[in-house]
Amino acid sequence: MDLERLLTDRLAPAFATVAGGPVDPLVRRSPRADFQSDAALALARRLGRPPRDIAAAVLDHAELDDVCAAAEVSGPGFLNLTVADRTLAALVSGLAGDDRLGVPTAPAPETVVVDYSAPNVAKEMHVGHLRSTVIGDAAVRLLDWLGHRVVRVNHLGDWGTPFGMLIEHLIDLGEAEAAQELSMGDLDSFYKAARVKFDADQTFQERSRQRVVALQGGDERTRRLWRLLVEQSERYFLTVYALLDVTLTRNDFRGESAYNDRLGGVVDELDRLGLLRASDGADCVFPPGFTGRDGEPLPLIVRKGDGGYGYPATDLAALRHRTDDLGATRLLYVVGLPQRQHFAMVFAAAEAAGWLRPPTRAVHLGFGSILGTDGRMLRSRAGGSVKLVGLLEEAVARATELARAKNPELDAESAAEIGRAVGIGAIKYADLATDRGRDYVLDWERMLSLDGNTAPYLQYAYSRIRSVFRRAGTDARPEAEILLAEPAERALAFELLGFAGVVAEVERTLEFHHLAGYLHRLASTFSAFYERCPVLRASGELRESRLVLADLTARTLRQGLHLLGIRTVERM
Repeated sequence: MDLERLLTDRLAPAFATVAGGPVDPLVRRSPRADFQSDAALALARRLGRPPRDIAAAVLDHAELDDVCAAAEVSGPGFLNLTVADRTLAALVSGLAGDDRLGVPTAPAPETVVVDYSAPNVAKEMHVGHLRSTVIGDAAVRLLDWLGHRVVRVNHLGDWGTPFGMLIEHLIDLGEAEAAQELSMGDLDSFYKAARVKFDADQTFQERSRQRVVALQGGDERTRRLWRLLVEQSERYFLTVYALLDVTLTRNDFRGESAYNDRLGGVVDELDRLGLLRASDGADCVFPPGFTGRDGEPLPLIVRKGDGGYGYPATDLAALRHRTDDLGATRLLYVVGLPQRQHFAMVFAAAEAAGWLRPPTRAVHLGFGSILGTDGRMLRSRAGGSVKLVGLLEEAVARATELARAKNPELDAESAAEIGRAVGIGAIKYADLATDRGRDYVLDWERMLSLDGNTAPYLQYAYSRIRSVFRRAGTDARPEAEILLAEPAERALAFELLGFAGVVAEVERTLEFHHLAGYLHRLASTFSAFYERCPVLRASGELRESRLVLADLTARTLRQGLHLLGIRTVERM
């Protein structure tokens, strides 16, 4: 059990007795004791009593003897709590025999849809797709591990006017040649060549417009060529996901086209509900509370003046499919912060229509940008977007080179395995260790460092612990008695017991930098323990106890990194 939760549960009834109603005890870690409660100070004005008197009265009513070695009033009215070693040891022993490391499954599992990655057909994935893919995959891994039914949705851009241009270019090239070009993953060249022709050739422009009409009208040949574009693009996307080591599969692709037949019904129902208004020839919804710089209400365009449907119509149709057909009660949209207002308006429109109502909720998980070391948006040398495959391959190459430099005796296969785990892990961790809403700088030297808050540091900490067991020639015995004779042992025990609380917080907020920060604290605390508390040189029960602490640390690091989508390696 989370110690903070345990102490809160013990103090809450005592505070309620003293205050005459529910009170949050405000328990937190403290440098002056193991934990501290500040709630008496907040109650002083309300009760008209000195906070020290309130704190003393709470101690008189609290049942803490079996949990704390000491509980005392300090300063102006703090409650300082020192956990008994026997309590700490018993809780750690409970973790040792628990495959889930103290983390329970969700008591009321939900169906959660996670919309993430979302590349465009016939376009290469670039660095702008990295954060959505990495954050979304971490959300999927965490929620799935907690027992929720998680539905991955890769919302492909596979529909709209550009496809007339792309299909006509495909016809000009010939199906066989176009398929070969697309299968090589050179999607950008294909798209750019089509764009150049479209901009320069009026005849090609007209053919492209007619092809869009044929596509939307269901023309059999046009649909077949369109599917060729989609399938070749999906094959390329899957190679990127395999390199990035995320859980997205072919079954998770769901293009904008999948909602095409629903768009008319969505708009008709908005009209029936009285939410649709004409504005400059377009059919719009005006969600309350959204205004432009001029103070005028902002429109959400669901059907354009030419009869075509806007992105909001597709997003509303997708939302209805996810709630009505999939039965989702939690919808997560992992999309960059520039789309914040768009999603807020879509959600508001869905609420006004009655399509999004409690307990169902939709959340936009926005994120910042990736910057170069110059502090500007990360760009290629030519000034364009950095291709994601190139970025990932560079990370693996750099990490492999570092692995060989550190361990010249590594064979090629081992170096490649470590290089991939460390390189891809470094990329993911740099993203997830950053507050989701902030930009961050892609700095190779810092990301691949074995020191500091980095994936290689955590991976090395894990492999270092595994080396202890290789040298010991034995595994830890979960039933071994836990002895906490040294401060470093107690400190490590507290960190290990904090895992469940951090996971619960991240499930609620999906702010993965809290999990990353916890793992870094755990690894740092273990390092201090390892320096001050010999493991293999200890003997008897003390050795067995320290082996259990080491094993628990390794298991927690491995599980925590797995939730972030980062592999561990046995040797580095």
